Amino acid sequence: RALHLDGLSDVADGLTASHDRERSLAVMKSGTAGPAGVAAVVLVLGGQASALMWFVGWGGDVRGAVIAGATVCASRAALWITCCTIVPPARQDGLGITFTRRVPVAAAACGWAALAALATLVDPVRGPVTVALAALVVVGLTAHAVRRFGGVTGDVYGAGIEVALVVLLVGLAGAP
Repeated sequence: RALHLDGLSDVADGLTASHDRERSLAVMKSGTAGPAGVAAVVLVLGGQASALMWFVGWGGDVRGAVIAGATVCASRAALWITCCTIVPPARQDGLGITFTRRVPVAAAACGWAALAALATLVDPVRGPVTVALAALVVVGLTAHAVRRFGGVTGDVYGAGIEVALVVLLVGLAGAP
């Protein structure tokens, strides 16, 4: 989880750096957190914590714990998008290169459709809408990373997971 948050911080710093592609990638690899990175981590963790309060507030109901746990698992589906065969790597080294271009587009689409169908068990409307929104946010993040960095890195994978998690938690918080 710490690597995912580090990735979120690095991606926020890289996307907000007013440098060229190579310098932005160097900023991401530097290991230090800039103001945008810190703000991104605070906002995302704050959103996740706030949403989790709804699940805890159900008086210890097992259903809330199961939904919260399921959202953590489902957030990993962000990798189906960031590791898609049509998404190029930003560089040829790093932790993420092993997973780049591994997931066929059809598998990613079917996986997210299956998650949306499963989410109807939580709420017939909010469930699939929340899953679709999480997928769109990760697609947007991935597309922006490809435009800005020329592809994705392991940092983008981690950022995608954390952003998907906050969307899923907030979207499903307080679901009946």
